[in-house]
Amino acid sequence: MQLGTIIAFATVTFVAVVTPGPDVILAMANGSRYGLKRACAGMIGVLLSDVLLIAAVAAGLGAVLAASEFWFSAVKYLGAGYLAWLGYRMIRFGHSEFKAQDELTPEPDQNSAMKICLQSMFVAMTNPKAYLFFSALLPQFIDAGQPQFLQFLILTVVFSVVEFCIMFGYALAGARTTRFTASVARRWLEKGCGGALLLSAVSLAWAKRAT
Repeated sequence: MQLGTIIAFATVTFVAVVTPGPDVILAMANGSRYGLKRACAGMIGVLLSDVLLIAAVAAGLGAVLAASEFWFSAVKYLGAGYLAWLGYRMIRFGHSEFKAQDELTPEPDQNSAMKICLQSMFVAMTNPKAYLFFSALLPQFIDAGQPQFLQFLILTVVFSVVEFCIMFGYALAGARTTRFTASVARRWLEKGCGGALLLSAVSLAWAKRAT
């Protein structure tokens, strides 16, 4: 795979990911609620989902979702419902359940790194638009005349690195905001993240297959 192809893919990935979506919004919310260290667990969950999504696309699952209204809708509504539930909890309970770390130490069973990781992974895995995005994007950078496994591996690494850097920036912004702002502002940041997740849920619920 040529360097120019990798740079082009990284550029497209940056433009696609930097626009706030469920993954980066959740990264910011995790940064503000748990701090940067625990937010990294959520990022790992998203990166694991990237690997699985790209593997699924390589195996043809993206084409199945693009062709099947039933399975596309099933994944879509599952993801939208989960996003809406997360957004609601942030708006309704965030200020009481998730204090800043300097105010309250999170309960291990409530805010464990594993739970945050799985939560973020589930959000990413139940977004059918991600399958369609990879299905449409990856073939544009794959040379059919060359071994495809190595090409998919390179693109997976590039996408994961770019997405991690962007999520890290959002999580850092959330963590710094909670450190240097008053508790009222912290609560409004959580409510804002919750509202953004609700909007993402609505957007996902209205998403349609490409025809």
